[in-house]
Amino acid sequence: MVKRMPSPTDTRRGLRRIIGGGPERVPVPRRLVSAVLSVLVAIAAIAAVVLAATSSSPAGVSGRNTAIPSSRPAAAKSSEPVVPLLGGNANNGGKPMAVPIASASAAASIKSARVAPLRGLRQPDLLVVAPFSLSGQILATVARLPAVTGAEPIEAAKIKINGVYTAVLGVNPSTFRGYAARAMATSGALWQGVANGGVAVSYTMGTLDRLSLGGTVTAVGRTQQRLPVVAFGTVGIGGVDAVVSDATARSLGVPAANAIIISASPADVTPLAARIAKILPSGAGVEPLVTLAAGTSAGAAPSAADGAGMTAAQLTTALSAAESRKGLPYVWGAAGPTSFDCSGLVQWSFAKAGVSMPRVAADQARTGPAVPVSQLKPGDLLFYHTDPTDPGYISHVAIYLGNGWMIQAPQPGLSVQVVPADFGSQFAGAIRVDPRLAAEVAAGLA
Repeated sequence: MVKRMPSPTDTRRGLRRIIGGGPERVPVPRRLVSAVLSVLVAIAAIAAVVLAATSSSPAGVSGRNTAIPSSRPAAAKSSEPVVPLLGGNANNGGKPMAVPIASASAAASIKSARVAPLRGLRQPDLLVVAPFSLSGQILATVARLPAVTGAEPIEAAKIKINGVYTAVLGVNPSTFRGYAARAMATSGALWQGVANGGVAVSYTMGTLDRLSLGGTVTAVGRTQQRLPVVAFGTVGIGGVDAVVSDATARSLGVPAANAIIISASPADVTPLAARIAKILPSGAGVEPLVTLAAGTSAGAAPSAADGAGMTAAQLTTALSAAESRKGLPYVWGAAGPTSFDCSGLVQWSFAKAGVSMPRVAADQARTGPAVPVSQLKPGDLLFYHTDPTDPGYISHVAIYLGNGWMIQAPQPGLSVQVVPADFGSQFAGAIRVDPRLAAEVAAGLA
């Protein structure tokens, strides 16, 4: 069943100046305070897929598409998971695996106050962000709104980590941990390591970017620092790939408390976002954090009310563009034209058809209505849960080609490939891209 998929709030004024569409479009680090602050729904959640392509070609797929294939997908015959996950099973019996933690000696660089115990979990539903510190009055006003069940001040920015702009949260480890995914929230060692001056990176960033757990990364903001990598764990907020303490974020040049993470009653997320937008100062914005979570047969079929959808010419162009990238390497954080990660391939291919897409898989899942497997058509996007530290998080995307085939950018060491579409236990659902909706989501994050 598809969980909440609110229509994106119109946040162009507040968020357009804060988020970049990809690493190559972000301003230089010395302008971080005014230009590279980021809503964290936009960068990187990537996973890898290791399905072997067969020697035959999918029907209707070639180097030069002249028509859109029209067929229902073949039944999935493979029981293999979409990803081996570099040493872990993503399914893990439906439960999250323990977050990999560095040893205490490797993690600690500065001893800090002891992190408070976890006092319950909250669902992160909305993110308010600005390129300046938000006043305590704004926080108090937001927190008092009837539908709000929790509001936490944080720092939110895009900071260069090992040369790649990465969405980073600066948090108070004691009070923020309840907003993280369960496996991460319950790890006292992780939050103590963050409080001690370390960085916790997402599982996909840690494994796919081949970082060393217990090693260090170079973070560049207003200052340059070497940060110890204390854990591989996904915070559970779309696009967020790193978490540091609020003190570390501020030392890197992020304005104090320039963002607010909000938990709300499920039915109230969309109207609440509109209400919050009216009380924010000029330059600030609010964005939903809810994304697709569907089963293999869940989702309502798209209707005329969902939008016009892509034209046949647009579909042909997007599919041909994707196929033209076969054989090019997977690189974490890359969006073409000669290397790609999974969502980078989607964004680049659809851009060739004139369709503006957001950068990360979790946001691409919000760009159209859900589609049941029985009604899939070429050009639909397939989403997967491949992160063992947060099995409910959307971390991989592929493009459906028709006749039971898909094209994807899998993982380091593998190239863009055409493989049988997988509708197994890690399949999260599918959507049919609506260019109008895609443009709204992308604009809110640009």
